[in-house]
Amino acid sequence: MLNGQLAADNLPRAVRWEEGDLYLLDQTRLPLETCMEKQETAQQVWDSIHVLKVRGAPAIGIAGAYGLCVALKDKTGLAIDEFMAEVENQAAFLDSSRPTAVNLGWALRRMVAMAKASGITDATALYDRLVAEAVAIHEEDIGLCRAMGENGAPLITEGMGVLTHCNAGSLATSELGTATAPMYVAHSRGVNFRVYADETRPLLQGARLTSWELQQSGIDVTLLTDNMAAHIMSQGLIDLVITGTDRVAANGDVANKIGTMGVAILAKHFGIPFYVCCPSSTIDLDTAHGKDIPIEERGDDEVTSFGARRTAPEGIKVRNPAFDVTPNELVTGLITEKGIICEPYTENLRAMFG
Repeated sequence: MLNGQLAADNLPRAVRWEEGDLYLLDQTRLPLETCMEKQETAQQVWDSIHVLKVRGAPAIGIAGAYGLCVALKDKTGLAIDEFMAEVENQAAFLDSSRPTAVNLGWALRRMVAMAKASGITDATALYDRLVAEAVAIHEEDIGLCRAMGENGAPLITEGMGVLTHCNAGSLATSELGTATAPMYVAHSRGVNFRVYADETRPLLQGARLTSWELQQSGIDVTLLTDNMAAHIMSQGLIDLVITGTDRVAANGDVANKIGTMGVAILAKHFGIPFYVCCPSSTIDLDTAHGKDIPIEERGDDEVTSFGARRTAPEGIKVRNPAFDVTPNELVTGLITEKGIICEPYTENLRAMFG
């Protein structure tokens, strides 16, 4: 495993639990402001997840687990049956904030299952146990990120150009990110490479978040608009693509930020390996195919405006799917904490994570 400090260690954390309180980094204000917001209620946590103050599949899973603790903090005076009912109700409420990323539901189901199986008959004691479980989820994700970094780093070699899409970085997880974890590990080992970050319309997570965090970490990063990727690939400047994912279906189809499928198609055309970095918590063996993954549709204003300025005519019809599904045949491999998984994905995913 890794020793010493990595470049990402100095970045602000997306989620913090301090002295019984939850703090979330408001990523809608980056890169111009760095603001940690204390979360006082379940509604505030729901809103923070829904409006993308906290985003990235692992990070919203961690935030959801802690958010359940926030929701229950003032309910420890209830009888245990009433408290357990609140555990289930508040978990269901938080899970409704975003539908596509599987980590949120996974973390909340884990919290509820633990509470049911605990045998604890005192609400205060059960609350403390729920906090411990949320902390465990958080700490486990740190280990997962580091293991993915170790497993993916050998793919990045001297002088290579690496393209990534959206933000699957430190800001989207507990620490090193998913797609960026191999980059941070390779960088720490003295490998010289360059990263190309798609800006990722319509919310610019690549421009506002990925390019910012990699620049802050001293990694050579160049920002592209999304429609520049094909040209840059045609110039021979991209040797590898690594993205994250919000859900991996049992057959290896991957749902990620809108535009990822287009990048995968381009990579296939130009003969560039396309890897997806994902922890086990993002692998959903209960969803057989990518077509079964629910795709979140977001508001029109994200498409009709650029920043604070409207850029589309009033009354225009809009589609705003937040994710697309990349078919497994376009995926070279899945970088996980247990190693790199290649096709046949159905068999190999089931063997490793079933």
